[in-house]
Amino acid sequence: ISMSAGKKGSAIFSGFRALGLYSNHLAHMLRFHKKHREFYVLTAVGQCFHAYNVKKLGIVAVSNALPEDISSLAADRMLVYAAYGKLISAFAKNKEVVHTYTGHQADVHLLLPFGDHLISVDKDNAVIIWDVESEDTYLQISYDKASFEVSYALLMDSECTATSITLKTPAVDVVGVGLASGRIIIHNIRFDETLMKFQQDWGPVTALSFRTDGHPIMASGSPIGHIGLWDLEEKKLVSQMWDAHTTAIAGLTFLQNEPYGFVLFVWIFDVAGGDGRLLRHRTGHSAPPTKIQHNDQSGINILSAGQDGTLQSFSTVHERFNKSLGHGTLNKTRAKKKGVTHDTAKLPAITTFASETARQSDWDGIIACHRGFLVTTTWNYQKGSIGAHKLEPERFNKNRSLNFHATAVDITSCGNFAVIALSSGHIDVYNMQSGFHRGHFGKDKAHAGPVRGVSVDALNQLTVSVGADRLLKIWRFKSKELLHTHSLPAAPASSLLHRDSGMLAIALDDFTVHILDMETRRAVRRFSGHRGQINDMTFSPDGRWLITASMDCAIRTWDLPSGSLVDCFLVDAAAVSLSMSPTGNFLTSSHVDGLGIYLWSNSTLCSMVSLRPLPADYEPTVIMLPGTCPSKDTEEEEVLDADSSEMLEYISPAQLDEHLVTLSLLPDSRWKNLLHLDIIKKKNKPKEPPKLPKAAPFFIPTIPGLVPQFALPTTPSEDQVNALDIVNLGVLAQKSTFYLQLENALDNNSYEEPVKLLRELGPSAIETELRALSPDMGGEVRVMQSFLKMISSILQSKRDFDLAQAYLALFLKLHLRFIADQPELMEEAESVSAHLEETWMSMQTLLNQNICLLSYIKSALL
Repeated sequence: ISMSAGKKGSAIFSGFRALGLYSNHLAHMLRFHKKHREFYVLTAVGQCFHAYNVKKLGIVAVSNALPEDISSLAADRMLVYAAYGKLISAFAKNKEVVHTYTGHQADVHLLLPFGDHLISVDKDNAVIIWDVESEDTYLQISYDKASFEVSYALLMDSECTATSITLKTPAVDVVGVGLASGRIIIHNIRFDETLMKFQQDWGPVTALSFRTDGHPIMASGSPIGHIGLWDLEEKKLVSQMWDAHTTAIAGLTFLQNEPYGFVLFVWIFDVAGGDGRLLRHRTGHSAPPTKIQHNDQSGINILSAGQDGTLQSFSTVHERFNKSLGHGTLNKTRAKKKGVTHDTAKLPAITTFASETARQSDWDGIIACHRGFLVTTTWNYQKGSIGAHKLEPERFNKNRSLNFHATAVDITSCGNFAVIALSSGHIDVYNMQSGFHRGHFGKDKAHAGPVRGVSVDALNQLTVSVGADRLLKIWRFKSKELLHTHSLPAAPASSLLHRDSGMLAIALDDFTVHILDMETRRAVRRFSGHRGQINDMTFSPDGRWLITASMDCAIRTWDLPSGSLVDCFLVDAAAVSLSMSPTGNFLTSSHVDGLGIYLWSNSTLCSMVSLRPLPADYEPTVIMLPGTCPSKDTEEEEVLDADSSEMLEYISPAQLDEHLVTLSLLPDSRWKNLLHLDIIKKKNKPKEPPKLPKAAPFFIPTIPGLVPQFALPTTPSEDQVNALDIVNLGVLAQKSTFYLQLENALDNNSYEEPVKLLRELGPSAIETELRALSPDMGGEVRVMQSFLKMISSILQSKRDFDLAQAYLALFLKLHLRFIADQPELMEEAESVSAHLEETWMSMQTLLNQNICLLSYIKSALL
C-alpha cells in the first residue's frame, strides 16, 4: 500500500518522460565512436542532454539531470562536459557525472576540451584550464572585459568537429569567422591574411561548417532558418536552402568525410547543383503547445497543437512514428509553392480541436479552431496534412469585421458530424465528409453569449452546451430541439463529457467544477479547491477520476464516487492542457512556456495504492517535470522510506467489527463440496484396481535345445497363492488431534484451536474427523456435543460464517438419526438452531435494505 500523497508528492502519478524535446538554442556536439564505427550527436535539453545516433536519428541515451539548465556543451572521445551556472560536470557513458569542476566566479558559457585538459570561459572573461582527471586548475587567465569579450574558443590542432561562428577549415591554419553583420571571413591565422569574404543577407551568422569529402563547400546558418552553401574555389554562393528550420539555426555540422549535413535535420548532398535533400529529422514544437489529446484508443499517439501554428503527432513508442500535420492555411496549394513563411493565407495557432478515428480512413477525422478566427479547419491524420474543408457559417457573409470566432468543437462518435460553437452564441452542425451545413441549434442562437463548451453523447442522441449566459442546455441532436435548461452559479470556462458514463464536467469562472449526470440531468458533484483559472480537465477511462489543472500550478485528482479530492501535486509551470490515456497508463500534460509534452505514469496499475480523501488544509508539494528532476536529498529519501515501510506493515484485521458477519475467505473447494464427497468419490473411483507389471528378469531364461527359445512365465498354483495371503490384523482405535482438542474444549470452553485445525484440513480429512465422532467409530456423545458447541461459538463470534454452515451440514448428514435419539444432543442442536436463525435474520434484513435502496436509486428520478 502506498504512503499518503502529502509525503510523496503524488500517490497516483510519477514522472516518466518528456516528448518533443530534441534541442534548444545551444549548438549540438558531434562524436565518433571508433568501436561502433558510428557518429553520435549530443543536444542540450534543459537540465540534461540527449544522445542520438546519426544513422537512424534514434535516441540512445539521456543524461542524468543537473540542478540548473545547461549553458554550454562539449565532448571528447571519452567524456561529455556540461556547464551550468558556475560549475562544470563531466559525464561518462552519456549518463553519470564522474567529475565536477568548481572555481569560476561567474556563469560559464564556453567549453573546449583538448587532450587531458579542458578550457572553460565565464562571463567575466576568466579562462581556466583544468586537468580532467584530477579536477585541479592547470592555468587561469583573466582578460579585461572592457577591451573585448571572449565569444568563442578554437583549438587549431583539433579535429574539425566544433560548430559556432568561428570554425577551423579543412585547410591548415585557416579558419572561418561569421560575424553578427552577416559577413563571413576566411582567414589564415598563421600569416594573418584574409583569403576571401562573403556576405550573408539573412542577418547574423549563427553557424558555419565545411564539407570534408572533397567538395570545397561551406554552409552557413541564419537566425531565420535559411542555410547558404558557398563554393570556396569559385568564391560565390552556389545554393540556398530556404526555410530549412522555422527558427534560428543553433548548430550546423558536416560529418567527417561524408556528404551529410546535420542540424538535427540530416541532409544528404547528392543532387546536382550542390543542394541538399532532407534525409531524416526530429522536430518538436518551436512554441509552447496549447492543446493536447490522445488520438485513438491505443493511447500511443498524442495530438498536439502549438502556438507555432502546427498540429503534430507524438508517439509514446518511438520518435520515428512522430509526424507533423503541418501549419494551418486557407490555401493549401499556394502554401506548398511559397512555403509556410511566405504564405499570406497562413492561419493563426490552434486553440482547441477534436478528433475521432471511426472514419478517419475514409475522410478527415480532426476539426480545429484557430485563435480569433471564425473559420474552422479539418485535418487528415492518415495523410498527415490539413484536410479538405474550411468550415465557415454563411450567416455572416464572410464579414471579418464582426469579430466572431469559433470557441469549441466536437465530433460525433460515428465520425460523420462536427458540432462547432461560436462566440456569437450559435452552434452549427456540419457533415465531415462533404463539409455541408446540416443545421443549427436554437431558433436564432443557442445561447445569448459566447458558447464555452459543446459535446455530443455516445449515441448521437443528445447535445449539451454551456454558455457565458450561465446556462447549460441539452438539445436533441437530430431534431435540434431544446430538451432541458440548467442554471449555473457562475459563468462556465469549459466543459468535458465522458461519453461512456454520461458525466459532464463543467469548469466555472469561480474556480469550481460541477459534475452533471446526463441521464438524470442533475448536478451530482461539486468540487472546489483551485485558486486560479481551470485550464483543462480529463477523465480517467473508467470515469472514476476527474483530473483538473489550473493556473495555481496544481494538478488535482477528484474521485467521483466518493466526491472527494484524493490526489494533488504542484508543478513549476502551470499545466495548460491534460489528456489521460484511453488505456489509463499515462497522464499527458503540457505547460506554460514549455515546448515538451510530459508523461506521468499511473502508479495504481503497477502497485497497490491506498487513496484517502485529502483534508481541507492539505498543502501539496512540488514535483519536477519528467526529465528535469534534480538529484534528490538523501535524508529526505530516508525519511520517505521509513514512512513507506510503516505503511507497508499495515495488515487488515481478521474481523473489521464484531457486529459484522465475516467470511473465511478460504477457497470454495475447501468447504463447498463437503456434502457431495460421496458423489465425487464415486465418480473418481477406478473401474478396477491398478495392476502392477510383472518384473522382468535381468537375463531372460531360455529352454535348452538346438533352437533357442525363451522360457514362458509359469502361473503359481492355488496353494502358493493361499500361502502368500496376508492376514488383516485390524486397526487399533486411536484418538486424533481434533478429537482431543474437542475434549479439552469441554473443560476450558475455548474452541479456537479445533476451528483453526479444521481450517487447515482438506474436505476428505474433515469428513474422516466428523465420522470418527460417532460412538460406532470409537467416539463419544459428549464429544459430539462439544462439536455442536463449537458451531455455536463460531456463530456467536460471527467469523467464518461460511465454514460453520458447511461443517454443520456435513455433521447433520452423517449423524442425524443418532442425534435424534440423544436428548443431550437434541438440546444442543436447538441452541445452535437459535443462534443460526438470529444471525441469518440480521443478514437478511441488511440485504433487503440494500436491495431496496439500489432499486430506488435505479428507478427514482433524483
